[in-house]
Amino acid sequence: MKATKQLQEKQFNRCWGLLLCLCFAASAASAAETNAPASTAKPAMTPEQVFEGGTNSYNNWIDFGAGGYFGSGNRANFEQQHQTTGEAFGGIEGSHFGTNLDKTTTMSLDVRAIAEQDDYKLRLDVAREKVGYLRLSYREFRTWSDGDGGFFPSTGMNYPLSKDAYGLDRGNFSFEAGLTPEKGINAVFKYTHTFRDGQEGSTIWGDTTQNGNMVRGLSPSLNAIHEHADTVQLDLTDHVKSSDLGLGVRFQSGRLEDTLKITEFPGEPIQQKITGQQGTTYDGFDLHTFSETWVKTNVLVSFGFSYSHLNNTFFGSRIYGSDFDVGYMPNAQYGLGYYDLAGYSRMNEYVLDANLFYKPAPNFTIVPSIRMQKDYTDEASSGMETLGTSLPVPFGANGYSGDLDVRERLDATYRGFTNWVLHARVDLTEVEGNLDQYGGLVPIGGIGAPGAESGMDEKNFIKKYTAGARWYPSRRVTLDVGGYYKFDTYHYANSTEGAVNSPLGYPGFLEMQKFATYDGNVRATWRVLPNVSLISRYEYQWSTIHTEPDPQAGLPDVESSTMSSHILAQDVTWTPWSRLNWQTGFNCVLSDTATPASDVTQAILDSQNNYWTVNFTSGLVLDNKTDLNLSYFYYQADDYQNNSLAGVPYGAGGHEHSVTATLTRRISERIRVSLKYGYFRYLDQATGGNADYGMNLVYATLRYRF
Repeated sequence: MKATKQLQEKQFNRCWGLLLCLCFAASAASAAETNAPASTAKPAMTPEQVFEGGTNSYNNWIDFGAGGYFGSGNRANFEQQHQTTGEAFGGIEGSHFGTNLDKTTTMSLDVRAIAEQDDYKLRLDVAREKVGYLRLSYREFRTWSDGDGGFFPSTGMNYPLSKDAYGLDRGNFSFEAGLTPEKGINAVFKYTHTFRDGQEGSTIWGDTTQNGNMVRGLSPSLNAIHEHADTVQLDLTDHVKSSDLGLGVRFQSGRLEDTLKITEFPGEPIQQKITGQQGTTYDGFDLHTFSETWVKTNVLVSFGFSYSHLNNTFFGSRIYGSDFDVGYMPNAQYGLGYYDLAGYSRMNEYVLDANLFYKPAPNFTIVPSIRMQKDYTDEASSGMETLGTSLPVPFGANGYSGDLDVRERLDATYRGFTNWVLHARVDLTEVEGNLDQYGGLVPIGGIGAPGAESGMDEKNFIKKYTAGARWYPSRRVTLDVGGYYKFDTYHYANSTEGAVNSPLGYPGFLEMQKFATYDGNVRATWRVLPNVSLISRYEYQWSTIHTEPDPQAGLPDVESSTMSSHILAQDVTWTPWSRLNWQTGFNCVLSDTATPASDVTQAILDSQNNYWTVNFTSGLVLDNKTDLNLSYFYYQADDYQNNSLAGVPYGAGGHEHSVTATLTRRISERIRVSLKYGYFRYLDQATGGNADYGMNLVYATLRYRF
């Protein structure tokens, strides 16, 4: 407790230290403004200029910010939900500097650097009119993920992983050069290096023992991620008569080295740790071209084609041990694993699309289009399989697949009726493909099934019909009505051998699945008064899934799931005074999912997915130099069902409040400061309160314009 208190005090002191530095900077800048030589009288300002702090626009600026969070509860969950550090942070929020190097050449520099958030941005542009440009860019930011495991209500057992959320840094560096002459070929060359590096929580949880004999996957797991890629691309474009033409080529190579770390049965006598290494190196090539031609003033034709080739080599292992990142050692308690996994995969992809824009009448347009995609892949792998104290045995696998995807679409818009706009779309997608798989893991120590020998031919047909209308019954009212019907059919022709306890293994027992969705929505915008606007929205959606098993499975046809949803939303905007604006929003979703499986077993329940939110924002001009902005957000869901003794508890049960207040003061034409306070409270029923938090934010900014 003493260490925790000292850590909180340290973070609190860091936060206020940053704020004091910011206040000192504001005082110094203000003093500099005050001590500046008196200037000649300036013309009277407009109301807009009064509220903005002066007549000068000041095209350059720099924003400093500092602050931090403090509070109690599950900080890792807070960091994940709000994608921010739960400690003190600060730095340069943003800055812009632009200047003319000569009469036709400009330079601009944009910088952002927030310490403790790992949020950095740099962009340098130099451009010369009718000649070209150079651009240098760097971007890095962090995402946070809560690595905690699950919660078992019956025993009250909770499985946290870390006090702080895990951070995954993402970023890219690029150099770009472009030639942009007024006439002739335009060329753009770009090199990009991207990366992901850090740790991320995973939902592939490890097993635990509950109530003496039940096994539940609740133990937390962690992904260690190290990935990078390099891309070089060149694009050429030109305008010839009435056509725009383009040609591009792209090369990419990269390496992914990721590790999944799982603790099985933590704190129990049979505790063990699993290290799953997953690595890939790849290189790819892409060639693409396009054309757009105005055949007539009312006819536009466009075409596009691309060819891509991708080579992958992969490696990995899944090793049990007393610790992570250890070599393979046999042990009677260890489960199924492998090492020395190696393999390759290759893919060739061809994509062709064509579009026609046709306007046969002034108020009528139609846009037919077609897109065809053909993929070929083949892959092979091998490795050594392990289980307990059995001797490792070799395994191998290979597979082949091919798909042809054809999508046809027709869009139509009609504006011939006064105050009406009608639109419709027909979207059809046909897919034919095949997948052949041979080999895989094999029996070891008398346990397991022989490798698979399976083939599947698949035919899918997806239809979606959309229609809608917009009506302007008066200058103050707009009404939008629309909806769609979508019907997906998936046909499977399977031949499967080697499945366990059944002549047909998944998905071999499926012959056909049909997905149907009906959707209708209406949206009304009404300006009740010059200073009052209402936006109302309602949407209804009904979905069904029908499953037809293969006759060999001996299972009947069944409507395997139904889902209905009602979505209601209401927004109100009110400006009772030129210095005050007010906006309130309400959203409510009523949704339920039913399945016949709930009539057979308590492990699967019909679920409710209902929730509602309220949000409020308001801005008030206190005087000609001071603004106050307030915001509030509330979320509630009460759908949690404690089904832990029979299966997995589903449904959200949570309450969230957040309120922020920001005070902004214009000290002079050049200087603006603000102070922000926020409070964030979250209560979560599904985790037994272990994910609850209450956090405070204090943050100050200083803008200097020049």
